[in-house]
Amino acid sequence: MTFTGWLTIFLFVAILTALALPLGRYMAAVYAGERTILDPLFRTPERLLYKIMRVDPRREQDWKAYAKSVIIFSLAGWLLLYLILRTQTLWDFTGLNPQHFHSGTWDVTFNTTSSFLTNTNWQYYSGETTMSYFSQMAGLTVQNFLSAGVGIAVAVALIRGIVGRSGRSLGNFWFDLVRTVLWVLTPISFVIAIVLVSQGSIANFSSYLVAHTLTGGTQHIAMGPVASQEAIKLLGTNGGGFFNTNSAHPFENPTGFTNFIEMLTVLIIPAALVFTYGRMVGNRRQGYAIYGTMMVMFLGAVLVAYIAEAHGSPAQHAAGLHTAVIHGSTGGNLEGKEQRFGIAGSSLFDVVTTVTSCGAVNSAIESFTGIGGAVPMANLSASEVIFGGVGTGLYSILLYVLLAVFIGGLMVGRTPEYLGKKIEGKEIKLVALGLLITPLSALFATALATASPAGRASISSAAAGGPQGFSETF
Repeated sequence: MTFTGWLTIFLFVAILTALALPLGRYMAAVYAGERTILDPLFRTPERLLYKIMRVDPRREQDWKAYAKSVIIFSLAGWLLLYLILRTQTLWDFTGLNPQHFHSGTWDVTFNTTSSFLTNTNWQYYSGETTMSYFSQMAGLTVQNFLSAGVGIAVAVALIRGIVGRSGRSLGNFWFDLVRTVLWVLTPISFVIAIVLVSQGSIANFSSYLVAHTLTGGTQHIAMGPVASQEAIKLLGTNGGGFFNTNSAHPFENPTGFTNFIEMLTVLIIPAALVFTYGRMVGNRRQGYAIYGTMMVMFLGAVLVAYIAEAHGSPAQHAAGLHTAVIHGSTGGNLEGKEQRFGIAGSSLFDVVTTVTSCGAVNSAIESFTGIGGAVPMANLSASEVIFGGVGTGLYSILLYVLLAVFIGGLMVGRTPEYLGKKIEGKEIKLVALGLLITPLSALFATALATASPAGRASISSAAAGGPQGFSETF
């Protein structure tokens, strides 16, 4: 452990909080339809989009109409992305497929499409060997914006539902979606992309470069419009990397400074939404309390991971390897980590990406120590309540808030209430369902997978990693 490492962690927390507060205030104004500094820039595109979609943003929707809009829009997005990926070779005339990559098989395309649509962050493909520039930009990057926009819109609708008295209006999905993409995601991702390019991240349409190695061989160096997708994949917590090695690749994450910026990019909207919630419900202390709870759990995870990785692994100690800090090295367990990020930058990124379920990684998590590797497993098992993904973190932790209020009310012998509303049997049944469906789905799906021949092989074969195979399945 080093002073620089500790400074990186606590500076990150301070800057995150300092940025999340004004962004949360700004987002509350955006969804309330109040005037903002970006109105002159986006008012005209907003009106144009409403005309194209033939929707009236002033028309209020109840929960059924709002859910219908979400489902129809998501289904249309799935079909469009699947079509783009399956017809990849047809777009060669645009010049955006210089490597002449073929369209993938239907099952891999189905997996990729579903992953990007749902912000699941599990992609079974290697971008630099399968995806054309057109597919990356018109398909994956666009869906990074839209899936994040849908997640935030649903969170805003939930806030309105908590605030409202009649339950007849949750706002308008199209209004929330357009405003999220234009007023929130676009300007922030534009700034982040510029920062990444300035630090060495690439953004071009060049053909892949051919390098001649010292042994006389050749190596292809992938090119492409990386910075723009990198910015929105992190901001929208989708995590699908342009390159297979994701944020460990120097074209995606060139320096220690960009590593710091990318971690902030992942957490900024989930953190800001908590303060947005406090403002929209008219009780800022609610936002502060939830943020404080999230931050305590987040810091606990970071400290455990950092200390464990800085201490090194039992195998290193048994082999007599030096794990202390020396000049030019942070010491500890550097296996699977980039030297330019060090122990602190890798451990912090590991926690940031697993509390949000982002999927972007800058190191090999399977190379972490036993305790350091247990931290991301615990974060994932928390079901995105420690900040969580864009939108999902807020409405996930609110379920626990409602449950805590209900139990607290029963303990003191009074009718449980939250923000002036009674919490009764019907509400708590829905809360329990929301809390249990994720862990039960994971457990049942894991049981089914490991009961298959391929699943049993993944947890019993030494080549597959033994117990690690079960961890990957789960």
